Amino acid sequence: MLTHLHIQNYALIGNIDIDFQAGFSALTGETGAGKSIILGALALVMGGRADTQSITEGEERCVIEADFGDYLIRRELNRNGRSRSFVNDEVVTQTELKALANQLIDIHSQHENLLIENDDFQLSIVDAIAHNETYRTAYSEAYATYTTAQQALKDLQNVANKSRQDADYLTFQFQQLEEAHLVAGELDELEQEQYRLNHAEDIKQQLQLVLEKLDNDDQGASTLIHSCHVDDIDATLDQRLRSVDIELQDIVSDLTRLYDNVEFNPERLQLVEERLDLINTLLRKHQLQTVEELIQLHDDLDVQLQQIANFDDELARLKSEIDAATKVLQKASEQLTKSRHAVLEGISSQLIKDLSCLGIMHANIAVSIEPLPDFTPNGKDNVQFLFAANLNQSLRRVSEVASGGEIARLMLCIKALIASSNGLPTIIFDEIDTGVSGEVATQMGRIMQQMASSRQIIAITHLPQIAAQATTQYKVYKQDTDRRTETNITLLSDAQRIDEIASMLAGKNITDSVRATAQQMLKS
Repeated sequence: MLTHLHIQNYALIGNIDIDFQAGFSALTGETGAGKSIILGALALVMGGRADTQSITEGEERCVIEADFGDYLIRRELNRNGRSRSFVNDEVVTQTELKALANQLIDIHSQHENLLIENDDFQLSIVDAIAHNETYRTAYSEAYATYTTAQQALKDLQNVANKSRQDADYLTFQFQQLEEAHLVAGELDELEQEQYRLNHAEDIKQQLQLVLEKLDNDDQGASTLIHSCHVDDIDATLDQRLRSVDIELQDIVSDLTRLYDNVEFNPERLQLVEERLDLINTLLRKHQLQTVEELIQLHDDLDVQLQQIANFDDELARLKSEIDAATKVLQKASEQLTKSRHAVLEGISSQLIKDLSCLGIMHANIAVSIEPLPDFTPNGKDNVQFLFAANLNQSLRRVSEVASGGEIARLMLCIKALIASSNGLPTIIFDEIDTGVSGEVATQMGRIMQQMASSRQIIAITHLPQIAAQATTQYKVYKQDTDRRTETNITLLSDAQRIDEIASMLAGKNITDSVRATAQQMLKS
């Protein structure tokens, strides 16, 4: 439960520390005193949206700390927009903080009364009473498998449809590359051969000149080296000369062979140029630079065409997976639906009973479950709460027939019903008594008293009938300081509670009889 709340530099709050007690507590005070500010600070520390406008004017940082016994939660918000959250002095993410908060506290504000019309909220009420976490987990896992398979099938169908539309063009491209019989490195070789064929005479003359210089019988380099002997001077150097002579003779032999092979061949030149034209045309068409890239494109097209050929088999496999996943999901859905149906009558009867205690004597409630056309993340059930407040009135959606006061009473009964099932340690009601008064307000206070027997209940209220039934009472008020007007809160003594209840009954015109009435309300 919430044992202590510290707020520093939040809106109109400068610095407050307040201890909270177990059981039923009431927060009272004049309209505009700042009760909603305290609630806003508590919502922020429990993971609510951070807004730098919440920081007290003139201050750079606000700090809010809530002590729940085992968990000390702190939220820091700086003027630069940076927000940090801590649990037991360890930094946590907003997601982690909200997950923890949902296990510690439920803050019911006035606007939450509108949730009664929300289908997901109505479904959550049934699930909370049904304690069907095991079935919901099984369904969620089956739903994830089902939707994953569905998405995989959809993606593959899109790819298959597009690929089939492109199949003829892909086949044409592949056949062009296939018929080209491309060989890695051939472009360079063809260009060199083209050069040799186009310059055959020049190359032959150049080779002849080189051969004459190397292999002339009288003055050729080979003859001169061969005639050199220095073995009597340096055997090592002489051996090196012999090696050079052998290498030079090999070069002359290769040059001679090249010379003999170089000749102008118009037929061969035409073939080489046609081959080069084919390769360069393919490179330009596919916007590539090398033959190796063309070969890779050929291989990629081959893979795509094989995939297109195999699409039918893959689609059939995925459809089979979906059929299997659907059967598992259907079974999980039926179990989940069964668990919900099991508590419908109990929910209706308990709400009718509690509403009669709150002055709606002829209340009638029916909770129905209708099947949805398709699976959803929460099952295949459409839950509807139907309500009638008067005798012989037909059941209709709550918003169509219920007044604001009736909705407030219905929400209190729902919260009481959920609280008895989920064991949530702390519930805060923010003026859930809107639109009620008199004996109905007294009965609402009694329901909160009953709820407080097993958990902490904190009610922000303007009604003395409810405040008087609280075990402890806190007053929220404004006071002027040297710097500004600030909101503060204090725990009321027994004598102060009498004055506060009297003020809630009669405003500023407190008489002895009003004070006696207040005292009697507290005693009873």
